[in-house]
Amino acid sequence: MPSPSTDVTLALATTGSPTTAALDLRGGGLRALVVDGVTIVETYPEGTPAPQCAGAVLFPWPNRVRDGRWTQRGVTHQLPVNEPALGHASHGLVSGTLFAVRARGRGRVTLVGSVSAGPGYPFSLTLAVTYELTPHGLTVTSQVRNDSRVPAPVALGAHPYLRIGDVPTEDLVLRVPADTYLPLDERLVPRDTAGVDGTAFDLRRGRRLGTDDLHACFALTRGSATTVTAPDGRALELWADDGFAYLQVYVSPAYPTLGDGSSWRALAVEPMTAPGDALNSGTGLRWVPPGGRWRLAWGIRARLS
Repeated sequence: MPSPSTDVTLALATTGSPTTAALDLRGGGLRALVVDGVTIVETYPEGTPAPQCAGAVLFPWPNRVRDGRWTQRGVTHQLPVNEPALGHASHGLVSGTLFAVRARGRGRVTLVGSVSAGPGYPFSLTLAVTYELTPHGLTVTSQVRNDSRVPAPVALGAHPYLRIGDVPTEDLVLRVPADTYLPLDERLVPRDTAGVDGTAFDLRRGRRLGTDDLHACFALTRGSATTVTAPDGRALELWADDGFAYLQVYVSPAYPTLGDGSSWRALAVEPMTAPGDALNSGTGLRWVPPGGRWRLAWGIRARLS
């Protein structure tokens, strides 16, 4: 039985069909986005858990912490392991948090959630996420506030699955303008940066996804944007400000589509401020001072005509 609705809906009138979005207060994520009548993110039924982290906010870390254990500044912490197949702590601490609506305007809403100091992460944080529709997509602005008395290590990510209407994922062309990537080990934790030249991860000119497996972490070029293009020329652009220096790309072989057991391939394009296991490596990790704030933004633009 689905739980009571926790959706917040937005709409913005345009010259064509309105741009609309549905936001899930449970976790504060993006549940649906439609531009000019075209569905551009994978969705899931209202009031049900987000499958495969669809649209999720990844905070206070994205991706994985190896074995749920991390050490910084001479102190070791143990997080709850929530990815038992690989033995990691995955995608942060807010997936089950009920966000509150703090402000709302025309095509715009701010959702606020918090992280309380607890086992494995002894820091308290407030996260405000503002979703604002545009005529051609969506802008997402996040502001982190450290409510602790000591500096807090923080990273942030988002987990949208991009689509262009009913175009099969296999037929989409993905372009990632990244010269380097972080190879993943057998447990999907990144290693040192390597160049994409001569590898299957060179997506700088774009490549049709087909049925190949794809799971990679890229180090982004400053000011770059990732594009997804359909055979008819319609395209999506996922942009992010300089705070989002990394991008995780994953093709799910079996994203649940209708709640009836059916599934299809789906493309996750995840902007991240740090790669996996950043709480250990320190790569991309932001130490926010007591009372300090950190603001950054990403978004999706659709070119549908």
